[in-house]
Amino acid sequence: MTNWSPTISKGTGPLYLRLANHIEADISDGVLSSGTKLPPQRDLAYDLGVTIGTVGRAYALLRQRGLVSGEVGRGTYVLDRGGAQRAGVAISVPSDDTRGSGAPSDRLRFDSTAAPDVGQGAAIGRILADISSEHPGEMSSYARAFPQSWLEAGSQWLARNGFNPAAETVVPTLGAHAALVAIASVATVPGDHIVFENLSYSQFARSVGLFGRRVALVDSDDQGVVPGDFERLCAQRHPKLAFLMPTVQNPTVVSMPQSRRREIAEIARRHNVWLIEDDLYGAPAGDPTPLLAEFAPERTFVVAGLSKAVAAGVRGGWVACPPHFAHRIAVAHKMATGGMPFLLAELCARLVLSGEATAIRARCLDEVNARLKLACTSLAGFDFRWMPNVPFLWLGLPEPWLSGTFKNAAAGEGVLVDDEDEFKAGRTDQVFHRIRVGITTPRSRADVSEGLATIRRLLASGGSSYDSYG
Repeated sequence: MTNWSPTISKGTGPLYLRLANHIEADISDGVLSSGTKLPPQRDLAYDLGVTIGTVGRAYALLRQRGLVSGEVGRGTYVLDRGGAQRAGVAISVPSDDTRGSGAPSDRLRFDSTAAPDVGQGAAIGRILADISSEHPGEMSSYARAFPQSWLEAGSQWLARNGFNPAAETVVPTLGAHAALVAIASVATVPGDHIVFENLSYSQFARSVGLFGRRVALVDSDDQGVVPGDFERLCAQRHPKLAFLMPTVQNPTVVSMPQSRRREIAEIARRHNVWLIEDDLYGAPAGDPTPLLAEFAPERTFVVAGLSKAVAAGVRGGWVACPPHFAHRIAVAHKMATGGMPFLLAELCARLVLSGEATAIRARCLDEVNARLKLACTSLAGFDFRWMPNVPFLWLGLPEPWLSGTFKNAAAGEGVLVDDEDEFKAGRTDQVFHRIRVGITTPRSRADVSEGLATIRRLLASGGSSYDSYG
């Protein structure tokens, strides 16, 4: 489409919204007919004198409204409105943002590490269609037992390096979080202490507090949990369970060396502490270090799922249990969640066993690494930790920035990040002056570049960029 050019100088609201509304009007008026290819984002941004991110957000909004379709490498095309109406397809759909007023559509999300959109919806849709056709009875009832294929899929997905869990030790769960809650409810009772690092998956820490468990914080360094402090904590607080992320700790990007994993396992054995090994980022990172479970198989629960590597919305996860624990974990998971839906469990199993999950993960990692390259270039000269294949950075803030203040300043500029308090498992005197920057949720690399440019500008400008009374 070479002769068409929109006008966005008039109207109110953000530029991307004006552009989207203008294109929608031209589609309605027949100026842009079905099948018309819209200009490439870079070309249109140049013609209008706006950023590529502005055009990208406008095109994304048009996709949400059901007006256009787009594929990487092919471009963006106007859909057949009449054909869609005859087929009963909605032309306009609500925003796919499910976080409400905390994340309006005019913000760039750098506060999530869910798998990026690489077109996996098409494969997931095909498998769902097959399941609904082949298993109409199971879809209309409860899943009262776990087919062997569900267990084998979990065994395959959790296997890494020398760790190969037997299928009978595996329990399918509604994502990794549900697995963690089930483990805590089985391995502890109200009043028990559960060990967390100062910075950790805080939603799990908050969850265990809801049903009477107490948090005990252990110190960490640049190699993970400090064995001496873990020993002290075990002797003084007598915890029953410890939650650890030995490979790619979130948010610090630290991976525990083999010698320390062995030491932590020995301490847990001496003090009879159960261990949870959260391995969500382990397989994508490709870390060759043996899992903690290899050093303490009799007391370690290994948890992973599909959220970071395939699709967060699928809610698929598995836990590999120590001997004789699988049935208890399955019962606890059912009581905590209401049970495992057949449709989701079957979908997850087919994704893994067909090889589709591995293929999607490979495409996701390609996209993650492309975005990491943008981040490393954009934030060059500043202090940040990162690893290949890992969808976030742990960014140090220069003077005089505080973590929460920077988060507010970035939000004021349309960029959402997580400050360090989001990861604190409990009250602590430790201050890190860092934020986590997730790179997978922005819809395009252009949006990633735009958001990173904003973050860099704030880092460089210091406290003069933010006033809470503004």
